[in-house]
Amino acid sequence: MAKREPEVEFHRDPLGFLDQAFPAAGDAAWLPGRQLFLSEAEASRAVLTNDEGLYEDHSDFFHTRRGNFGTRELQAEMGRAARALLRAHLRARAAELPAAVRSLAPVSDWPDAGNWLAYRHFADVLIAPDSPARLRQAVEQIVQRAVLAGARDRYSRLTRAVFRYRVMRELKRAIQERWKRTGEPADVLDVVARTAGPDAPVGELAEVFLSFLFAAAGSVGFVLGWSLYLMGTHPRVEAEPAWVVREALRLWPVAWLLGRHPAKPHEIAGVAVKPGDEVVVCPYVVHRNPRHWEDPNSYRPERWAADHDPQAFIPFGWGPHRCIAGTLSMQLVEDILKILGDNYRLTVTPLTTEPHVRAALAPPRFTLSLEPAED
Repeated sequence: MAKREPEVEFHRDPLGFLDQAFPAAGDAAWLPGRQLFLSEAEASRAVLTNDEGLYEDHSDFFHTRRGNFGTRELQAEMGRAARALLRAHLRARAAELPAAVRSLAPVSDWPDAGNWLAYRHFADVLIAPDSPARLRQAVEQIVQRAVLAGARDRYSRLTRAVFRYRVMRELKRAIQERWKRTGEPADVLDVVARTAGPDAPVGELAEVFLSFLFAAAGSVGFVLGWSLYLMGTHPRVEAEPAWVVREALRLWPVAWLLGRHPAKPHEIAGVAVKPGDEVVVCPYVVHRNPRHWEDPNSYRPERWAADHDPQAFIPFGWGPHRCIAGTLSMQLVEDILKILGDNYRLTVTPLTTEPHVRAALAPPRFTLSLEPAED
């Protein structure tokens, strides 16, 4: 039977609560409010895949204030088109990446520096350079005020509401203009607008575009930040960039809570759930479950030396609704780590040891110092 734990402890220190609750709670643990947290990989995959229709249809990426946007078919079509555009952009701009990395020297402040590096590398494929200046400025302001770790906390609720209204108005105006275009999509905003077409609710399309922006600037930047933080705080551990990125995603998955609502009564991980409950797939505890991982709480990038993709590794979710740009983001971070490792000596100075825990799991604040490597 799943163990019930006091809600106050979770909201005060979510990660500390989970570290104490699991693995003692077994495969699942209840929180007050009828939230069932899962730590078992097979059950977690079953919830996310939802092949038996036991859960209300949900997409973490295409979720808007009005519910899920579009059909699965439309989501898949939009995802394919966006991935193709992002992949082509990364190939075309690969030669610019060393200069972007050089901009971090000699000292940079993290995790913000990672968010800005990722955003600026993706900026022209998110919003094409020939777009109105006010639109590009609005998107950059979104990064400043809503993507950076802790950014939202620096503004009042009223200020955030006014900013959101202004940004949504700008995005909706731009989407309506994109419906008039023909030819190949020039940027992700084109993909979002033209894949859905003018019959789609323009406000929901704006929210979907914001999901792409948060993935590109937020998720990619945080994965890069976690990778550098772990490298810098474990300087004697030698590892390939690909191992470092995967181990960072295992220990500190940026998307760490994936909630689903049962559509009918059933059992999951041996626990009875029903409509009105919430089943939460938590990659943070799945990735630290000793049933799935040896020495799970330790940074051991060498575990990835074997060429495999364990079924218990779900940093981008699982099934049809997994993160659209997950593989691309891993490759970009690997490329950045390789450039840094080949050209610089890295020193990480933690300013705090506490991660920033909100909807995304961001690394602690730290400074990164770079010195050119000697030939």
